[in-house]
Amino acid sequence: MDKKLQNVLIFLIVVLALFGVMMFVLGAQEPAEGALFNFSVDQSSVVLRFVFVLIGLAIAFVAYYMTKENKAWEVGTREVVWMAIGAALYAVFSWLFNGTVFVVPSLSQVSLRPAIAIPMFFGFAFGPVVGFFTGAVGNMFGDALTGFGLSPQWSIGNGLVGFIAGMWMLFPDKKKSMDTVLYISGALAVLTALLFFINRGEANMLFFDVDNGIFGDQQISLFAGIAILVGFALVFGVRYFFKSNEDVATAVTWGMLGNILGILFAALSDIWINGFSFAAAIVGEFLPAAGPNLIFAAILVPMLVVAYASTRRQSGR
Repeated sequence: MDKKLQNVLIFLIVVLALFGVMMFVLGAQEPAEGALFNFSVDQSSVVLRFVFVLIGLAIAFVAYYMTKENKAWEVGTREVVWMAIGAALYAVFSWLFNGTVFVVPSLSQVSLRPAIAIPMFFGFAFGPVVGFFTGAVGNMFGDALTGFGLSPQWSIGNGLVGFIAGMWMLFPDKKKSMDTVLYISGALAVLTALLFFINRGEANMLFFDVDNGIFGDQQISLFAGIAILVGFALVFGVRYFFKSNEDVATAVTWGMLGNILGILFAALSDIWINGFSFAAAIVGEFLPAAGPNLIFAAILVPMLVVAYASTRRQSGR
């Protein structure tokens, strides 16, 4: 068996095994009082959630197999080290910013996540495999640290964010690929924002007034609905402001596409897992999550890329 294929298969099996253990073994147990991690998973839908884990891994494998000759798929000791570092950083920073402090009006638990820049950066800098592991495994442990339990399909969606952010390596012409990504991302941003305006009655289930016994009696906010357009505009601006720095422009542009497609995968999976309508999944989950993510990507990813380039210059690499 080709060594590259062997390494990619080992990587996918390791990720699958990690998710399997966390979902079916740790997820089936009640967390002990005061425990640091909460791996609980809704056991009534755990099999369906695992199906979407398999679908996400299959998407990654198909992308690899169609471009298997590319050097982007190299997985060695260096990549394994960066996977561990990226996942650990993402888990810790997701835990710091997740929870009830920075909640976005939405159909389910969605919070502001500046840490999303981490899988985007690791995917860009070290390749799609590292980006996938950083996003998927880091998000799983971040959710466990937060204490709300696991949503494996959303972790796989975060993995796809980092995975797609690293796929710029598959295209020899950076500028042409960035232009294509901008067109695709812009079209998706406009279409999903349009759905928000068509479905303004979608409930914000995180709105509650305990004293008056009111729960979910408020619409998704305008900010949550149009943040994806604001984020796209910022990324578009960064793309052309840094046109002389292709690394920054590439990282932000491909990170944007990764964010849109990865979060879209997660939100759409809840149509089957949680019984949401298509409009509810897009307006109630996708937009409140993907929009703010894009804003953070436009601000934080350039900072990470510039800092990394400076570190490499100082170390002589």
